[in-house]
Amino acid sequence: MELKLMSFNVRYENNGDPGSRAWRQRVVGAVKMIRDESPDVMGVQEALHGQAADLWASLPDYEFFGVGRDDGFRNGEYSGIFYRRDRFELDVLDCGTFWLSDTPEVPGSKTWGNEIPRVAAWMRLVDRSNQRAFYVFNTHWDHRHQGSREKAARLMEARIQGRKKPDEPVVLLGDFNATSENPGIRHLTGSGLGLVDAFTTLHARETRRTTLHFWKGKRDGSLKVDHILVSPGAKVMDAAIRDWDEPMISDHFPVTARVRFP
Repeated sequence: MELKLMSFNVRYENNGDPGSRAWRQRVVGAVKMIRDESPDVMGVQEALHGQAADLWASLPDYEFFGVGRDDGFRNGEYSGIFYRRDRFELDVLDCGTFWLSDTPEVPGSKTWGNEIPRVAAWMRLVDRSNQRAFYVFNTHWDHRHQGSREKAARLMEARIQGRKKPDEPVVLLGDFNATSENPGIRHLTGSGLGLVDAFTTLHARETRRTTLHFWKGKRDGSLKVDHILVSPGAKVMDAAIRDWDEPMISDHFPVTARVRFP
């Protein structure tokens, strides 16, 4: 089973973003980029309800799954998942959203020192052509509190290890607000879960790896906080940081990977 994956922090719709940075200007380029990359599965972060609706309406080949982090309905940013409707069927009994807190089933909960709620969406997708299935998790960790990130890693580990079908592959997408050297990420890729970092697998020596560029449009430096992690044993065929869209479509560069599960 081969998958084209993408993680994309869309930058929330902020009335203070001027000119070409305003969502109503960026959405056209964002949709064009997604169509160009044509991922099978894409995790988005920071999307407000209207932004998620704009993308979904403009991408008729995709289904969308996710809820607002503030109330578990429509309020607040989504960490949602788009997937190809013609290729995959959602297992409606094996999907959901949990909050990165001591009470993960309580919408809007935050107990680890982060000032805003943080979430993860997850689902089991079944390939219609061969009935092979896999799990997708998409998350957005806190941008300030390291303790929160490390506890998020342990909760992600528990949820991934506790999936109903433990033999099926896992894809973890997200803006982790942490580089690959952060203890939270290292827990997921090390002894905790042993997940494979797609980009690092192919580009371990790449020094220009920034994804959070703060509207500078340059990937110089090591601030790669957007990651695609996959199950041990997956073969990474390709991995990239898309850094050439003009005008800029977000203050993050999207990251992509093509992986094959044995």
